[in-house]
Amino acid sequence: MALKLYMHPLASFCWKAIIAFYENDTPFEPHIVDLGNEASRAAFQKIWPLCKFPVLRDDSRDQTVPESTIIIEYLAQYYPGKSRLIPESPDLAIQTRLQDRFFDLHVHVHMQNIVGDRLRPADKKDPTGVQYARSMLQQAYGMLEQRMANKTWAMGDQFTMADCAASPALYYGHLVEPLTNYPHTFAYLERLQARPSFARVIEEAQPYFQYFPRQ
Repeated sequence: MALKLYMHPLASFCWKAIIAFYENDTPFEPHIVDLGNEASRAAFQKIWPLCKFPVLRDDSRDQTVPESTIIIEYLAQYYPGKSRLIPESPDLAIQTRLQDRFFDLHVHVHMQNIVGDRLRPADKKDPTGVQYARSMLQQAYGMLEQRMANKTWAMGDQFTMADCAASPALYYGHLVEPLTNYPHTFAYLERLQARPSFARVIEEAQPYFQYFPRQ
């Protein structure tokens, strides 16, 4: 198979890329990377020395494509499908990319900082960093609450790359900093979870949820 995706079923940024594959029924071969396994890590490092996933390998074009956003852009360019995840309109495309960056930088990253702190030994915890991450999530949630008051998806009626980014960011974000006080944003998360592409990703991750640090 031409497209190989190096990923892990529990990794949030991998979810973002996989949703894009499923939205367009784009065939790919998943390669699960276990960074805790020396052989698996070494093999992946030969593909991408930074050892961060997801990474797409397209043998037919001899291209290695890292980063979830760039993978989605690459698929849209070279393997387009029925669902246009990046709008044709230049103005809408820019706004979609902006929302993609918003979810990655202002929700996703802060969520990961909280989760990462849970994985640290007791003497390495960073309560100040966690407090800051929570406050930034609350700010982002507040902005989203206004934005999603009259929208079905991040860009309106069309499901786009921004929604691919929002899905894991809000799913895991809700686990670490609940959306209880943000009904419009929580309703948006429920719509995302009901979307077949994202529902499939969540189902495939079920065997790995035991490893997620909930406290």
